[in-house]
Formats: sequence, structure tokens, C-alpha cells
Amino acid sequence: MNKKQKKIIIATGGTGGHVFPAYSLAKHFIDKKIDVQIVSDKRGLRYLKDYNGLKIVEINTSTIFKKNIFLSLISMLIIFYSIIKSFIFLLTNRPNLVFGMGGYSSFPVCIAAKILRIPFVIYESNLYIGKANKYLLPFAEKIFVSNKEVKGISQKFLNKVLEIGNIIRKEILDFQLNSDFIQKEGKLRILVLGGSQAAKIFGEKLTEIFKECHETKIPLKIYQQCLPDQNDYLTSFYKNLNIDFEIFNFTENILNYFSKIDLAITRSGSSMLAELVNAKVPFIAVPLPSSADDHQLKNAIYYEKKGYGYLIEEKDLNLKLFQLIKKISKDLSLLSLMTSKQREYSDKSVYKNIDEQINTMINNEEH
Repeated sequence: MNKKQKKIIIATGGTGGHVFPAYSLAKHFIDKKIDVQIVSDKRGLRYLKDYNGLKIVEINTSTIFKKNIFLSLISMLIIFYSIIKSFIFLLTNRPNLVFGMGGYSSFPVCIAAKILRIPFVIYESNLYIGKANKYLLPFAEKIFVSNKEVKGISQKFLNKVLEIGNIIRKEILDFQLNSDFIQKEGKLRILVLGGSQAAKIFGEKLTEIFKECHETKIPLKIYQQCLPDQNDYLTSFYKNLNIDFEIFNFTENILNYFSKIDLAITRSGSSMLAELVNAKVPFIAVPLPSSADDHQLKNAIYYEKKGYGYLIEEKDLNLKLFQLIKKISKDLSLLSLMTSKQREYSDKSVYKNIDEQINTMINNEEH
């Protein structure tokens, strides 16, 4: 007799930093013949709409951290409604396990799972635990963390912490960078990444810095991710300066660019930095100043200390970025040193680690 197919619900939403790991995890579980459904809010669905074959349910929620009491009360009503909706959904589907990917979008599903006594685990990819995960931790079976150095977890819950690595695409884990720095073009090839929110500020501030590089005879080739409404401006800008360039929007696969470049300039969301390190791409991290609990700055500080990349805060871009690019263009061994440090790190075991933990939990629940 065949064993009953296992069923897992993945709760995600919000930004790409939460949604893309959820998609990678869902794809892995599907390959393992596990029945998977993703619960996401409207924001998260923007990143999942192009992925066919996924079972996706929309449950919208809110955050209580509003600027005034009235808005907070409205948010609490929305959260209450989303918990009821999640309760009905889980009662109907009865999964073996719920996997919360962090962010407030995963909160109602995980709370509903607790009420129904369905085990759930949460995942923290940043180096400081997020607010939603902090509130969920007392009720979770385990918290899977990308790095054992994650801060903000109460001492009494340390027994729930399991380091598994960064959940990123298997294509990235298998990616082999095969290029020499400034191999044939004689230009420093820079990839500008803005994360899922496309970093409008990069399209505005970096152009002036690249112009300064051009005027001081630093040869560049720019691959820039931007917002669709920035396409015309950036195209005109680079053409007028005769800077070699290619612009693209968020829908395109950045993996295609990794083998073409020497250096990336990026926001410092945990997933993006993990992808760059695993792909052995040197980078300059510019944290999003408004990120919750300043987690992007904390991510960037950690990676810089490890020697995996550089850190420049957004307020210091005009002062420091040109000088750093100039320094790198004169001494390419700085990039080689970074990639040699990155080779010491790998997340290749992340899915094996997850399988071991998930199988143990589900088997214990069945018995």
C-alpha cells in the first residue's frame, strides 16, 4: 500500500526576499513528490504570477505597526479576518506541516496552524530576527536560520534554532562562474541590482558616479536593473556619454548576467547577497536605509567582515563609490581576493538539511 502523500503549506508574501525563497522551496518539495500549496498576499503574487503549475491561494493581511492608533485598529481587524480565513483554509486542506517564510504575510497562517495543532516552522534569512518571526517563535516547532549568528532570539528559545543555510535557487547553487576579470573587453563590467523593489535611487544616483568614472577614463560596461519608467532616461544617458550599457527590468533572470560581469552593486537583502556569494560574484552592498530593524545594514556588515563584499551606506554613495570603483579598476586583485573568500562558503547542503528536519517532524507527527 502506498503511503499517503505528504502535504506542506508555505506561507509567504510581501517582497521578493520572502517570496523567491518560498518559490525555490516549493519547487524542491514538488520534485520530492510532496503536495505543496503557497499562501501569499497580493504583493507576493506579483512575483509568482509567471510561475505555472503552482497551487497558490491569496490571503491578504496587514501589519499592526502603523503611525496612528486608528490605522492600527483597522490593521488588527484585517489580521483577525486573515486568521479566520487561514483557519478555514487549513481546516479544509489539513497539511502535515506549515512553513512560514518570515514577514507579516506569514503570520495569520502560522497562528491558524497553532490553533489547529498543525506543526509549523519559521525561516529567518536575515541576521536579525524579523518582528513577525519573533512573535511566532514561542509557538513554532523550530526556527530555521540561514546563519547561526542571527541576533534577537531570546535565550529561552535557542533550543529551537537550526542552522540550515540560505534557501536560494538550485540554479544558483549549481552555477559555475567561468570568467576572468575584464577578460577581453578591457572594461570593468558592473551589474546594478535593486532587489525586488528595483531601487529607484540607483537609477538616479549611480548615473552621476558612472559619469565621473567615464570622465576620468575608467572604462566601464554597465548592466543595470531599473524600473520600466527609467528605461528611456537611462538609455539616453548612457548613449550620450558613449558608455557601453544594457538595461533590464526585474522580470529578467539575473543569472544570465553573472557570467558577464566583474562586480555587482546591490541592495543587501539576504537572498540577493546569498545568491552573489554562492555564484562567486564580488559586490558592493548599499543597504536600503528604510529596511525593518535596519536588517539590510546588518546583513552587509556581516558579509563585509567575512571579506565577501564591500559596504557603502546610501548616504555615503557620492562620497565613496567613485573612489572605490577607481581603486578596484587599478587593482583587480581586490576582486580576486573577494572571490577566493567566497569560495570558502556554500549553501549547497540547504535542501538536504531541510529534508532531514522536515521528515523527522512529519514522521514524529504521524506516530
